[in-house]
Amino acid sequence: MSPEANAARMPIRKIPFEFIDTIDPIWNAAKPEWSHMVNGTSLAMPYLEPFLIKNVREALAQIDEPSLAEDVRAFVGQEAQHYTNHRRYNEVLKRNGYPELEAVEAEMAQTYKRLETKSLKWRLAYTAGFETMTIGLTEWLIRERSDLFTHANPVVASLVLWHMVEETEHKTVAFDVYQHLYGHYFMRVYGLFYAALHVMFSARRTYKLMLQRDGTWRQWSSRVRLWRMVGQFYRNVTPALFRSLAPGHHPDHVADPDWIAQWATAYAELPAQVVPLLDTDDPAIPARFVS
Repeated sequence: MSPEANAARMPIRKIPFEFIDTIDPIWNAAKPEWSHMVNGTSLAMPYLEPFLIKNVREALAQIDEPSLAEDVRAFVGQEAQHYTNHRRYNEVLKRNGYPELEAVEAEMAQTYKRLETKSLKWRLAYTAGFETMTIGLTEWLIRERSDLFTHANPVVASLVLWHMVEETEHKTVAFDVYQHLYGHYFMRVYGLFYAALHVMFSARRTYKLMLQRDGTWRQWSSRVRLWRMVGQFYRNVTPALFRSLAPGHHPDHVADPDWIAQWATAYAELPAQVVPLLDTDDPAIPARFVS
């Protein structure tokens, strides 16, 4: 595939989201537990995604397929935009009542620094594993977007769903890099479950801290809502993990939600530097943007 075709398939979108201090960390007032689950994941992105980038960049020197090398460069560009925006959003969380998150961030930084000492094979299995998990996550968030994002803060909802669009666009890259260099089935499976559990437990530590700060962690009503949301997560993401266990699995075997292409088409029609804010007041949350 030519660089031009690759850029069209995985464009680097530099979106200037405006994360102002008036954004409530409980960005979906009807779902505070869900808000903090997303916040917990967001906090990990500026540590997780640079780790993924480092891994595929290191692999790039060994990749002898030009098209795959171009895919890696697009992957790096998209992931860099993701963690840059999440970092800016995370600063709002800390300023708006959760300064304790800095300690969690420091631990995440140390954790990923330790993981960098592992073999490239191990790190690429982790990378491919995490990217596999995002396929199930994307399917869930887009299919249930009305339940999860209606009447939510449009900036945060748009950030999350844009991230999912691009995860879908580059969903094959980390898998292809691992297969190209190693292809060892059991290490791939190990990386899948290690990465999924590692990121989920990191997010849990954050959302638990935030709910404790809110004073709701020990409230049974909040705990039941949290269990329901965590249950939804597992019911929707776990099938994608097990689906990927087939020895002949490839991410391309998974059909993308139609909404992904609709979002990309709507974004391509926007003037430059216009932020693609979704209309979260429309229960359908269609793939079109409001001014």
